[in-house]
Amino acid sequence: MKRQDFNRIDAKRRNVVDHRKKQFADPTYKEAQYSHRLNFYATPPTAEITLEQFEQWAIDRLRILAELEACSFRNKTLSETALHMKPLLDKYMPLDANSSSSTQLVAERQKDHYSHFILRLAFSSTEDLRRRFSRVETMLFRLRLSADDMRERAAFVQGLNLDWDPVPEDELRQFAAELAAVSFGYGKKAQQARDEETWCKVDWGRVPDLVESRRVFLRAGKAYVPFREQQSMVVAEFTTRLERALELTARALPRLDEDDRLTPILNHLSKNFVAPDSNYTGGSTAVEGAEITARNMDNLVQHFPMCMSSMHRILRRDAKLKHFGRLQYSLFLKGIGLSLEECLLFWRQGFSKLTDDEFNKEYRYNVRHVYGDVGGDSNRRGGGYSPYSCQKILTEHPPGPGETHGCPYRHFNMENLTSLLQSSGISDRAVLQGVKEDKDNQKFHMACNRQPLLPPLLWWWLVA
Repeated sequence: MKRQDFNRIDAKRRNVVDHRKKQFADPTYKEAQYSHRLNFYATPPTAEITLEQFEQWAIDRLRILAELEACSFRNKTLSETALHMKPLLDKYMPLDANSSSSTQLVAERQKDHYSHFILRLAFSSTEDLRRRFSRVETMLFRLRLSADDMRERAAFVQGLNLDWDPVPEDELRQFAAELAAVSFGYGKKAQQARDEETWCKVDWGRVPDLVESRRVFLRAGKAYVPFREQQSMVVAEFTTRLERALELTARALPRLDEDDRLTPILNHLSKNFVAPDSNYTGGSTAVEGAEITARNMDNLVQHFPMCMSSMHRILRRDAKLKHFGRLQYSLFLKGIGLSLEECLLFWRQGFSKLTDDEFNKEYRYNVRHVYGDVGGDSNRRGGGYSPYSCQKILTEHPPGPGETHGCPYRHFNMENLTSLLQSSGISDRAVLQGVKEDKDNQKFHMACNRQPLLPPLLWWWLVA
């Protein structure tokens, strides 16, 4: 005979719960408590806000994130970024410390909490959006963490309950000389500073950047990290948790389709965080005297960014491009307003050594897929792929042997880059020297901006 568990609720019967348990249960929706200025955003907000607050808070945070991403494009240091962002943060996202006398602490932290989760909803739909959102949110967190008061920062980190082992006093005494030498050097002042410092130990693989720069003491597979160096560990933990949370949010997004109020706002926010999916058809958007058609590409190429003009010349010379080169260039052509039919014609003319059957069999479908003409429902509804931003070209899919995509200012050696610039008509020695200095300093966007000004149609590429 099957044993019955009377404590288990039968699925076929009504779930009747004692009314007293409902009456005295903790409320599901309640105000969040913000005891610290910083936030790991582990708990979603549950209190009610208006639709106007929902949209305005998200827009204000999006302004901050967009400007942070622009700072990274310009290769600004942390101090330069902090100086540049301070007036914007004070205007759109103020966040005062506990030690301040501000009466708006709760309101400021509530706005910060809600705006993060609103944008998390908006930017969880695709892998590219999740990656970019995680990167700029990490930049914002690092900026705030570095500017936070030391006592409040220590209290915040302690409240996270991270998997760090505090170094006991006997080990501090045993390795006193090594710890002082690693972090402070030698001498009485170094010993005194070491005594005032707090330490933790973690697996050395969790702090490879600190191991590489020799800022920690290694012993038996453990890295002894001083408190002042724990910032990188906190930031890495923030990024790991956020990436995991974004993946979970992406799985829950289909449930939002039922709410007609939120979906248009979230779609509008996400479209303002990607490179524009331009559907130009000519007219006022065309360069004066030239339509955006396949037969005019050779005339327009002189105005293209160097990464695109380089691939165009190679296509004309070799009558072929490898996969990532075709993808990067096709998305750029789509972005400047070349229609699908004209793009197919352009590639058919470019692959002049192929027959029509070979081109249709090997390449036609890929071009149509880029434009969203074929593929899954999401690809067709979304209009295909977005043009690659400069950041994506710089950081993803570096070119291998025989490949021509990527950024010349990063992936070419100086000799080949100089030859490319001279063949493009740039022979000014001051410009070439400036490009060399920018490349050596890894300021690739500044090197690209030394190229003569582009016509208005192509300006979006420099700010994408």
